[in-house]
Amino acid sequence: MLEDFINFVQKENLFQADEKILVAVSGGIDSMVLSKLFSMAHFNFAIAHVNFSLRGEESLADEVFVKKWAKTLKVPYYSIVFDTKAFAEKEKLSIQVAARMLRYAWFEEIRVSEGYAYIATAHQAMDQAETVLINLSRGTGIAGFHGIPLKNGHIIRPMAFASQEELFDFVVLQKLTWREDSSNESTKYVRNFIRHEIIPKFEEINPQFETSMLETSRKIQGIEAWMREEVEMWRSQHVHQDSAGHLFVKISDNFSAKMRVIYEAFLKEFDFTFAQMDQLFSLSSEKVGQVFESPTYMLNHDRAQWVITRKTQQDFRPILVQEEDEEVLIDSKTMQIYVEENGPDFAITTAANVACVDADSLTFPLEIRKYQEGDWFCPLGMNSKKLISDFLTDRKVPVAVKKDTYVLLSKGSIVWVIGHRIDNRFKIGDKTETVMIFTLP
Repeated sequence: MLEDFINFVQKENLFQADEKILVAVSGGIDSMVLSKLFSMAHFNFAIAHVNFSLRGEESLADEVFVKKWAKTLKVPYYSIVFDTKAFAEKEKLSIQVAARMLRYAWFEEIRVSEGYAYIATAHQAMDQAETVLINLSRGTGIAGFHGIPLKNGHIIRPMAFASQEELFDFVVLQKLTWREDSSNESTKYVRNFIRHEIIPKFEEINPQFETSMLETSRKIQGIEAWMREEVEMWRSQHVHQDSAGHLFVKISDNFSAKMRVIYEAFLKEFDFTFAQMDQLFSLSSEKVGQVFESPTYMLNHDRAQWVITRKTQQDFRPILVQEEDEEVLIDSKTMQIYVEENGPDFAITTAANVACVDADSLTFPLEIRKYQEGDWFCPLGMNSKKLISDFLTDRKVPVAVKKDTYVLLSKGSIVWVIGHRIDNRFKIGDKTETVMIFTLP
């Protein structure tokens, strides 16, 4: 498989042997194989891992597993934690779409800041078939029929040649371990439903369904490649970027069929919907100032140009608190953190902006994020669960303030609804020797 991998990279001209590649690794079988192949081929690469905060301790265990794997391979390691549910709710996206947008935006940030040439993902042959069917179910242009392109801007798929059988043979041969994502078996997700329910039906009709889909994809890739060349030629003449990263796009009132295709292909890169594009195309050059938002970008219609700016994702990245930290910044407020011995002179404060907890009950790093629907804790003095949304409602916290309420977590469990009350499981008891204190101004 190693030889096939190297030949595929060279044949498709995915990257040069001396270029730095950022490899996305979830810990699943596909990405573990990809990273092992990169290592065996002696390519220059690093590993990037995203914790989407969707599976509690399982997600944390994935992160630890991948970090150890990067250390084993002796390659640089990057990781981040996202509050994916909050992002999905805010942007009215499915969890899977939200996760895709968050991870690719972060991968690109690392690629640019650390000087990597490409981002490699572990999509394999069956992923192609699944993607084509997903695109068809949602409505698609030509690009949707070829599934996942081998090379799309700075994203490459060096393992698209491999079948599932080849992957399993490789992990047995190399004695690789991997993390199994329990959500992969849930058919509530579109891709899983297609994988477990739809594709087996197609395979009953055509046992070579996977191969047939790959052949169809390759036939369409030539047409799509020609379209990309047209878009890139237009981009070189009409789009420029300033030092702050803003894109300025020259436009005209000529929205012919050809120009619509070019504009649509360009705007799709920034996650704008076709409905938004239709609105944009209907605006005259005199109507200035209108703003369109995708989950990841803002577009300002400004006379004969569009100004496109990347949106910040900081609200969806939990703040990590290390054991040695003495302060962390939450919005514009600085939280002070310190430790005291639980001696006869120590007095527990009851102030809402201070949390005194048993230091030995905490597992670092801690996380701070905005509370999500479904979050619960055991309020101090109670041994039963209570939804945080109900707790805040009972305290008559206004809706506008509720949505900006932060929580402090240890290993996925809520320690403190910040500014309100700690969890009973982390309270100071008779056996508490050391107290950790968190204070907000």
